[in-house]
Amino acid sequence: MNRNLDLIEISGIRKFYNKVVEVPGALSLTIGEPDFPVPKEVKKAMIDAINNNLTKYTSNIGIEPLRESISAYLSKNKINYSKDEICITVGGSEGLFNVFQMLLNPGDKVIIPTPAYPAYESIVKLIGGNVVNCPVKEDLSLDLEALQNLIRNENAKALILSYPSNPTGNCMSKNEFDVIAKMLENENIVIISDEMYGSLCFKEYYSIAQHEKLREKTILVGGFSKMFSMTGLRIGYVCAKDEYLSQILKVHQYNVSCAPSIAQWGAYEGLNNAMYHVEHIKEELKKRRDYVYGRLIELGFDTIKPEGAFYIFPNIKKYSLNSEEFCEKLLKQAKVAAVPGSAFGIGGEGHMRISYCSGMDALVEGMNRIQNFVYTINN
Repeated sequence: MNRNLDLIEISGIRKFYNKVVEVPGALSLTIGEPDFPVPKEVKKAMIDAINNNLTKYTSNIGIEPLRESISAYLSKNKINYSKDEICITVGGSEGLFNVFQMLLNPGDKVIIPTPAYPAYESIVKLIGGNVVNCPVKEDLSLDLEALQNLIRNENAKALILSYPSNPTGNCMSKNEFDVIAKMLENENIVIISDEMYGSLCFKEYYSIAQHEKLREKTILVGGFSKMFSMTGLRIGYVCAKDEYLSQILKVHQYNVSCAPSIAQWGAYEGLNNAMYHVEHIKEELKKRRDYVYGRLIELGFDTIKPEGAFYIFPNIKKYSLNSEEFCEKLLKQAKVAAVPGSAFGIGGEGHMRISYCSGMDALVEGMNRIQNFVYTINN
């Protein structure tokens, strides 16, 4: 077998998601899957695609109308990629894998802020690259001084940026945007900007891809799993200049040939006629965030209020249990499944991740159970 497989584990997110079935009556606040239905316009477009026999292979790069619509959508956020600089992928996950496969040779270094979505580190290790972790501060914002030192001293080939963040819900501030952009302008480093949650930012959205001086060395990964609740339909995209995209397309072609045709037409319809859905779920998610945040503060958790996505990352260090022990007890004693912070790298230890994209009834019940659990621990 590939020896690099020994360097990685099954995702800690899925590990605790799968544990729910082992505990009768357990409630899952683990996985990042919105409970909102796919917009009716998207459903109809996919049904029409089937009825109109649009079920054959598409071009490897994806259908042109969808790529044009993604280009137009991004331009509204001052992110400029033409349709020919966009490849449609099987979700953001395939997009990330394609990018790393295109970019890395064995031994190449990638700077990854920690905590972070676990796929980044696992894919880098699987390909044979080396991970360089960059810490965050107590308020979960990126440690810019540490990042500067790593860029100067580690000779890394790539840097991952992901805003809004999974697992913290942090968004990039204007100050961070300006500092990071200036820091990277004259550096020979590729920036991989994972913007899967870009449509779910609760304040003004800043993306490093908006900086024109960095555009030539920025690769943007996005998708529709979160914005249109299309998690199982697996449609994502990668944006990059031709030098990169032409090579990414080779990996994509031999990996999957093309993204699912009917789902491509669904995403196209979503961008053109269902953007109301994004505004609706943002408003609902803000209500859920405010509720969960308020309950956690009442219970004495040291918690940063998230600014996007649908995750919150409370600090659990005062309970003198590591994050996996805490979440195991929470599941077995309170029948609530959350994800231990250690699942998101060394910077996640001492926290747990709660996904608040479940319905309000589930969140109320979950927080009530957590309250009883914390009372038991404290007494």
